[in-house]
Amino acid sequence: MSCVTIGGDIEFLRRQDTDMAVIDPSRTWEPLEQRLAVTTNERHRVVLNAVLTHAKAEAVPDLDGLMATLCPTPDYHFWNDGQDVGPKGTEGVRAYYTAFVESRSNVLEFAIDRLVVDDHCLVTEGDLKQIYPGSYAAQIGIPVDDESADYLIVFRQLILWPVDENGLIQGEDSYHSGPRSITKLSFDELPQEYIDLVHTPAH
Repeated sequence: MSCVTIGGDIEFLRRQDTDMAVIDPSRTWEPLEQRLAVTTNERHRVVLNAVLTHAKAEAVPDLDGLMATLCPTPDYHFWNDGQDVGPKGTEGVRAYYTAFVESRSNVLEFAIDRLVVDDHCLVTEGDLKQIYPGSYAAQIGIPVDDESADYLIVFRQLILWPVDENGLIQGEDSYHSGPRSITKLSFDELPQEYIDLVHTPAH
């Protein structure tokens, strides 16, 4: 893999290794399933199951199933540059997820390498990997050199998932680093679900 450092922070990469899939959504919930398999505390199992169900519904995407994992008044906090830009309330969150799917950037993998759970909250930290159409990446301010290409964008992200007494997620408190790396992908490197979503003509 070759790389050029941009501004000391972001690296533009061109992949050379193809041994592992660029994106595998199942790797998002594997750490949750592994922790659930060894967790005997019933309340902790409720918290883990809530987030596990949510992650799988988001991957489908199953908007109704995803919304069913949330409490009646979900409150999201996405902290970017000191500002909270997270959606609020059921309608706000539903609109957020609808727009997320429409952006075609919802083929993702959250490679969790730290997981902490207690009676009221799950904390996940890892590398969030998403494939973006170049045009959408440019639209939201991610620097790309070809808007007709597709890019693997990696963020370092920490999410707190508060869960209420009924086992419903109260929101997401998310903190991320901004892009750690930006990788231009060849067509052969794109997962089939992304090709179907972005590059298959609508009939």
